This record gives sequence, structure tokens and C-alpha cells, in this order.
Amino acid sequence: MFDIDLFPLRLSLQVAGLATAICLVVGVALARLLARRRFWGRDILSALVTLPLILPPTVLGYYLLQVLGRRTAVGAFLEDVFGIQIAFAWEGAVLASTIVALPLMVRSAQAAFESVDPSLENAARTLGRSDLGVFFTITLPLAWQGVAAGTALTFARAIGEFGATIMLAGNIPGKTQTMSVAIYDAWQSGDAALANALVGILTVTSVLSLLVIGRLVRVPRW
Repeated sequence: MFDIDLFPLRLSLQVAGLATAICLVVGVALARLLARRRFWGRDILSALVTLPLILPPTVLGYYLLQVLGRRTAVGAFLEDVFGIQIAFAWEGAVLASTIVALPLMVRSAQAAFESVDPSLENAARTLGRSDLGVFFTITLPLAWQGVAAGTALTFARAIGEFGATIMLAGNIPGKTQTMSVAIYDAWQSGDAALANALVGILTVTSVLSLLVIGRLVRVPRW
């Protein structure tokens, strides 16, 4: 019999929750921009948004570490001026999970926004609604199911993130060790029983979390 440290589970839920919230705000804004605006560099922005889906997570984590590491110009600036440490801190796990999961939110929401009839938005504008008002009263309600699906996918991706997280945040027990990293650590140390237990806990937690998210964001049928 062994004791299971629940810190990795708490950290994973915290990281996934924060990453999902950030992706929801940033992802919806980017999705709206890509769905309704035509501008120079749009294809470049679209490619950059999709890039984390293509790059191996360890490569993405390496890039982040090269930019935000404590010995880099950006990392040193953030730490010296604002007291913010990204590399080898739990905040790094949030950033890594956010960047890896963001494309899922953007693509899901973008498809939903593109399915909304632009004539409905234009009609609201002719009645005096601002662009922001049109978005919150017309576009978002009609595209809510796509945004909800993106939210669930984002959370699922963030809670299981491993490669970019271990590169940027590291594997520090009690500080940056998420569940996926703890599972890897247990397996590498030869503790198969602990690894199996952690896998079971993460699986059950992920399923329950997705069920709760699905219930919260479900669009009522009138």
C-alpha cells in the first residue's frame, strides 16, 4: 500500500482551469477576427495559431524555454521588473498548456462563427447595434455550441499536457509536477503501481470534469 500525493492533481486542475479561461478569452477574439475580417497577414496569423497542433510539444516547450528562460533577455526582464518567473514555475505550466490548447479553441469557435449568417449581424447593425453589441447578442448566442465544444476540448488538452510543460516548467515535486509528469516520473522510477493509480485518477477526473463542463455550457433547447 502506498500514499498518493494529490498535489499533482490539484495543480493539473488549476493549470487546466486557468489555461481554459485564457484560451476562452483569447481564442474567441482570434476566432472572431479570423472568421469575419480580411487583412494583410491573415494567413500568417492563421498558420501561427495552428502551429502548436503540428509541432511536437517538446519542440514548442524548447522554443518557450529559449524565449522565457531565466537567462534570456525576456525572462530576466520579467523577473527583475515584475517579479514574474515563468521557467520552472507553475505559471510556466499554465503558459505551456494555454499555447498547446489554444488552436482547439480557435478552430472550433472560428467554424462556429463562420456558420452564423452575416445578414443577421448586418441587420442588427442597421438597427443601431455596435459591433460589440452584435457579437454578444447575435453572433455568440448562435455560435455558442461551437464555443462550448472548444472549451471542453481545450480543458481536456490542457489537463493532460506533458511535453511542453516538462520542458518549460520542469518536474519539481510539490511545485511544478502535474499529473502527466507525475505519471511519467512514477513509471521511470519503476513504480508501476503508483503509475497505474495516477493514470486511473487522472482518467476519472478528466471524464468527470468534461461532464461538468458539458453540463455548464449546454445550450438549452426551447
